[in-house]
Amino acid sequence: MMPINESNPNEFTVQGIADSPHLRITLFTAILSAYLIIIFSNLIIFASIILDSHLHTPMYIFLCNLSVIDISYTSTILPKLLSMLITQCKTISFLECFIQLYFFMCFACTEILLLAAMAYDRYVAICHPLHYSILMSPKHCVRLVLAVWVMGFLDPVAHTVLIANFSYCRSHQIDHFVCDLTPLLKLTCSDTFIIEICTYIDGTFFTASAFILTLISYVFIISTILNIQSASGRHKAFSTCSSHITCVIIFYGTIISMYMRPKSMYSPGQDKFFALLYIILIPMLNPLLYTLKNKDFNNILKRLIKHCFLLNYILK
Repeated sequence: MMPINESNPNEFTVQGIADSPHLRITLFTAILSAYLIIIFSNLIIFASIILDSHLHTPMYIFLCNLSVIDISYTSTILPKLLSMLITQCKTISFLECFIQLYFFMCFACTEILLLAAMAYDRYVAICHPLHYSILMSPKHCVRLVLAVWVMGFLDPVAHTVLIANFSYCRSHQIDHFVCDLTPLLKLTCSDTFIIEICTYIDGTFFTASAFILTLISYVFIISTILNIQSASGRHKAFSTCSSHITCVIIFYGTIISMYMRPKSMYSPGQDKFFALLYIILIPMLNPLLYTLKNKDFNNILKRLIKHCFLLNYILK
């Protein structure tokens, strides 16, 4: 993947997000705390779903995969960012930069597809409840999850290979805290026409398709919920998908703010701000959104905590 070109650097310099020593310490503490919360909360969800057979249903299988994605893409970015903040070593090797770029895009693409799959699951559960066990059988659910991961990891390959073979002769300083597509394209003196076309096609047929599928699913879901006669029935149906709706709104709102603004509105400061929201806020909110009002999950979590305390007491 690494091109052989004398004009390419062995490493890039990442500008980061803070120069003041006091600000660096504050940011390091805040980001480290957020990272630990993300890892801990998502691991709890993952472990609870894996360990309890009552949660081995499509909705929770998707949620388990969402936790894995949240842990993975934050771990792709935040450890390096924390290292830069504490050591002030802002260099990243050429190979490491493009590995980071690839996996960052992989997990973003996988999450886009997974949210669409979760919307489809809620559509089948609410609009076709009698056929749910057939349409979302364990076999179909596993196939859907595998398709999400395979497509998510294959989609960024072309982008990564193309941009890694560009010539970087303008500058070796990335005006960001992560190796993302936009700041890297600003450094190249190669013709970016092909990758711009690839990005346009990808955005049209991949991201837009997943978004439209999610949107259509919720049009049918909301229409079905509104036709339910009893208020309690409407509330119960809506409660099963309210967390996912909130997650989708926050996710796509952040993505649109990052990548779909007019060029005149782009600025490094705004890019870093929205990137931090995407990398930190969403993985922190997802566990809260999906478990706060989920009685089944909360009851199982309480039972697991009791078992842990009992085991700890016995071992003592």
